[in-house]
Amino acid sequence: MRDDQRGGASVYVRGFGSGPNRALLLHCALAHSKVWAPLAAELSDQLTMVAPDMPGHGRSAAFDGTHDLHDEATGNAAANLDTGAHVIGHSFGATVALRLAMECPAKVQSLTLIEPVLFAAAAESDSEAFATYVAASQGFGNALREGDWAVAAAKFISIWGDGRPWEALSEKERNLFAQQMPFILETEPCLLEDANRLLAAGRLEGITCPTQLIRGANSEPVIAAIHATLASRIPNAKDIVISGAGHMVPITHPEPVAEQIRSLLQLAAA
Repeated sequence: MRDDQRGGASVYVRGFGSGPNRALLLHCALAHSKVWAPLAAELSDQLTMVAPDMPGHGRSAAFDGTHDLHDEATGNAAANLDTGAHVIGHSFGATVALRLAMECPAKVQSLTLIEPVLFAAAAESDSEAFATYVAASQGFGNALREGDWAVAAAKFISIWGDGRPWEALSEKERNLFAQQMPFILETEPCLLEDANRLLAAGRLEGITCPTQLIRGANSEPVIAAIHATLASRIPNAKDIVISGAGHMVPITHPEPVAEQIRSLLQLAAA
């Protein structure tokens, strides 16, 4: 474990495993690097893993709003690629992983995208699923833009949480999630509007490393639409569905997710 300094801000990096291959793990919004522990335990014989805390998460410094959030998160992640790594990302972290494969192709040895929440991608393959998601999340979006962080957090957790109702969370958890809602607000330009041009012509098509997308069978329908777009545009990408799982699949179902990652490592080594 270490604290790095990047652009004057502290970035906390956690380590797992001691395997022969190097991997970079990028967590979802409202989480931290330690959530990778169950999956990392399944892969510790294969991978030596580093997992930075996103800006404003875990032990990393708060996001100060002076830079584009996705740019900052991607820069922090890229600093941990070193000479190369297998990159595994979940949710918001998966959108950062996707960008690394585009911008640092020589250093990304394989790419595992677990439910990337690049909502703008859904519009390409299933405009109805995209419109349905936008309509269903309108209350959440309004609360975000009005700065009603507690209401926004409750609505966010109802869609993207681990299945526990808001009322079942501890007061500490509810307060923490509410405090992180400004981060979620900053993700909207990238995720809903593709402000960072991840979907621009030729970018997805230029990814050449072995790639897989993993999603839960019980996840929001918009996720399947996102996967459909990415799988159709990234060469030879596989779309894998984990039975009985939802959005938090790498945390709730580490064994089947690890099995898929092991298969991708073998493909990358071939």
